[in-house]
Amino acid sequence: MRNATITRETKETIIRVALNLDGKGKYEIETGIPFFNHMLELFSRHGGFDMVIKAEGDVTVDFHHTVEDVGITLGQALDQALGKREKIQRYGWAAVPMDEAFTLSSVDVSGRPYLILDFQPGSLSAGNFPLVLLESFFTALTTHAKLTLHIYPKKGRDPHHVAESIFKSVARALREAVSIDPRSEGVPSTKGRLREE
Repeated sequence: MRNATITRETKETIIRVALNLDGKGKYEIETGIPFFNHMLELFSRHGGFDMVIKAEGDVTVDFHHTVEDVGITLGQALDQALGKREKIQRYGWAAVPMDEAFTLSSVDVSGRPYLILDFQPGSLSAGNFPLVLLESFFTALTTHAKLTLHIYPKKGRDPHHVAESIFKSVARALREAVSIDPRSEGVPSTKGRLREE
């Protein structure tokens, strides 16, 4: 089973993440931020990952600490669940429309953290959730899961739809990348490794 459970505690947040990469897209998510819950539920469902995320944070001050720390902890769980990254597809991409919004995402489970998020939200919010926090989340996720991730939102007027298309496309790209390749043996790299021990 490719799963992991990670707990992270700081003076600002307490985060617990349980992740099963080979799940059915079932989730139990409570972060104290309803819109963020919704995005993580989409991520679980469209990634086909079973996820439990429980977060307590200083959301009365700001959402930033909770959003970033969930990204850190989910990234750590993903890294741990992948193990040596043997027999995976490694690469994945998805182009996802959400009504008028459209996002293209591509991921390499490379062991090298790198994020391109081609999105300048300015002061845009979905409800009371500032979309600038998406960069904080995905930076934390890619850094701690050791992914190369490119996200290109191409269209969209409704901030909610833009955010949905981003999370769905990343989830579907990642679903493909971490899936088992029946023709592969060992690590899909000429270097013979995809992570540093």
